Amino acid sequence: MSTATLLLSVLALILGGVARRRGSETLRQGLREAWRTARQTAFLLVVAFLIVGYVDVLAPQRLVQAWLGPTSGWRGLLIAEGVGMILPGGPYVVFPLIATLYRAGAGIGPAVTMVTSWAMLGLISVSFELPFLGWRFTAVRWTLGLIFPLVCGFAAMALFG
Repeated sequence: MSTATLLLSVLALILGGVARRRGSETLRQGLREAWRTARQTAFLLVVAFLIVGYVDVLAPQRLVQAWLGPTSGWRGLLIAEGVGMILPGGPYVVFPLIATLYRAGAGIGPAVTMVTSWAMLGLISVSFELPFLGWRFTAVRWTLGLIFPLVCGFAAMALFG
């Protein structure tokens, strides 16, 4: 059992205990909500894990190492930034996918760049950001957002690569 699984299990037990102390109906309502959420996301999770599994066995290790490996330098960071921007889905898809690429030979710098780019520059966010915050805000955030993942990746390579 991983540390994350252990911590989440303890948290679930604590919250279940708090709900039980508030009454059995609160506990049942929480369990119903958990089941509803599990039903809604189960198929998506299975599909995401299938994608990760296939990428894991199909990712050509030499290609990953050549383009995103520890010696890929700035080219690897730029590719990783682009990949991070277009990665679809939430963390349950993105982190296993990046972990698969990392195990296949991607360097620490490109892996950090991908995660940071995905978090800061997901292309889907522009469709929400522009109407609510406008062009100026979006341009400022994207200008900084394009720089920051590269800085993080370079720092990771310099410090840990």
